[in-house]
Amino acid sequence: MDFALTDEQELLLESVREFCERYFTEDVIKEMYEKGDMPDEIALAYAENGFGLMGIPEEYGGIPCDKVTLGLMIEELYRSSGCMHILYQNSLSMFDIMEFGTEEQKQQAVEHYMETGWPIASLSISEPGAGSDNGSMTCTAVKQEDGTYRLNGQKTWVTMGAKLPYTIVVAKDEDPSRENRNMSLWYINMDREGVSTAPLHKIGQQCIPFCEVYLDNVVVTEEDRMGEPGKGFMMLMKNFEVERAFIVAEQVGLAQAALEDATKYANQRIAFGKPIARQEIIMEYLTDMEIAVQNTRNMLYKTLWQLDNGIPVQLESALLKRYGCSECFKVADKALGIYAGLGYTTEVRIGRIWADLRGNMFGGGTHEIMAYIAGRQVAKKYADK
Repeated sequence: MDFALTDEQELLLESVREFCERYFTEDVIKEMYEKGDMPDEIALAYAENGFGLMGIPEEYGGIPCDKVTLGLMIEELYRSSGCMHILYQNSLSMFDIMEFGTEEQKQQAVEHYMETGWPIASLSISEPGAGSDNGSMTCTAVKQEDGTYRLNGQKTWVTMGAKLPYTIVVAKDEDPSRENRNMSLWYINMDREGVSTAPLHKIGQQCIPFCEVYLDNVVVTEEDRMGEPGKGFMMLMKNFEVERAFIVAEQVGLAQAALEDATKYANQRIAFGKPIARQEIIMEYLTDMEIAVQNTRNMLYKTLWQLDNGIPVQLESALLKRYGCSECFKVADKALGIYAGLGYTTEVRIGRIWADLRGNMFGGGTHEIMAYIAGRQVAKKYADK
């Protein structure tokens, strides 16, 4: 095993640090959280620096790279910025469009991204009664006599749904019943008649706007379809495993920031005549935090390496998501304990990181459903041993 970074990776991480130092000052971050959004200037600069093009095919102006390198970039992006912003998550819908979209959709997506710094589309997947239980999804696309389709349903937890011009909707074909596993992807303009939104208000990740999307007899045609009919959810499932790994890369970056902040504070804070870093309980905290970050990081890059080498990661990505998100949140929780009352104020950023990390235990597959996915795979893995 070789843990050394290449010269190119080192240069990339240095560029990310310089970018964050310039654009993510604490004053700017606080304003982002108060306003519930991120300045267009930062999004555009991120695109112009090429970070948002990482992993996009070269023929569409992208910068091909392996997933380990993407993971390194994401971790550093969130460690250096110290906040749960939208920048990397912007790439997820771009990856889906690059894989499943038409040539026209791909060109349109890249042109929009380079012009604005924002992706062209959000992802409308979850429903109020069907989060992890995707079989309970009731949003449908029903074919009409004239060859068009009528799209009806409600989506929730749509990241940037009210801000971006399009959304990618997962809908069942014809029949909303639980037994129907045929689902398709639809690329919908948010200005289309019958589409509306309502904001969702969260206790963390406030600078990433979420909303509900309502679809009331929205007329779509075959030109709006993405990928094969009936295969929509299975297509997205392929990318869920990658998404889970990248979510953990965000978690590791923020957990590392929390660990660094708490350690500096523990070395400076004097109690009972000495720095609290020399108190036994604080040493135990710092030790457990370091172990959690290192273990999660090792699991993360092993999983990304497996993805790069075509090795199935259904088990590994679920284990990583369950363990990594939980452990990184515990790191922030212990950091909050080290700061004590000060950490519970807005004077320092640890409380913000704490709330942000808790949210990622839901996104990309809940903590609980990861045990279900992983448990089935573990049972199969050792069945014949």
